[in-house]
Amino acid sequence: MANDGDTGADDGDTGLPHHGDEKATLRASLDRVRDAVLWKLDGLDEEQAGRPMTPSGTSLLGLVKHLASVEYGYFVESYGREVEPLWFDAYQGEDMAAGPDETTEQIVAFYGRARAAADRTIAELPLDAVGRPPWREHSVSLRWVLVQLIEETARHAGHMDIVRELIDGAAGDHRPG
Repeated sequence: MANDGDTGADDGDTGLPHHGDEKATLRASLDRVRDAVLWKLDGLDEEQAGRPMTPSGTSLLGLVKHLASVEYGYFVESYGREVEPLWFDAYQGEDMAAGPDETTEQIVAFYGRARAAADRTIAELPLDAVGRPPWREHSVSLRWVLVQLIEETARHAGHMDIVRELIDGAAGDHRPG
């Protein structure tokens, strides 16, 4: 795709640039689903945000905590960058649930820090940069990680859409308006 310098947003249907380089397009797609994740928490109290809504215990806050952990793992740890000390063991699935003392504010801030750390990696490395997630047997390119995280985040945003609808009827992939 040629880059003619126009990275302006779409006519409202996707928010993705009409033109731009590959990295800018992938980054815009990731940001779009990241923002949808955060929107799912808007207007909820602590009980609603942390309420397990499925037999497996899925909650909105648990999904945000998981996504923060995944961003740190793929974008930061895989490329040998420093990850903040975690208060849970993501390798044991402890990132999938919010603890009773964890607040929406804490988990959203954690997600914000993970996003910022991931964004630094994305900005500083070329798409062909190779990293190795510690839980995988092979290395992967930053391009692969971006696609993987777009898919992972979109998948969980869909889960969050269903959970949010069960809580108060709000549905959709982005804020209205």
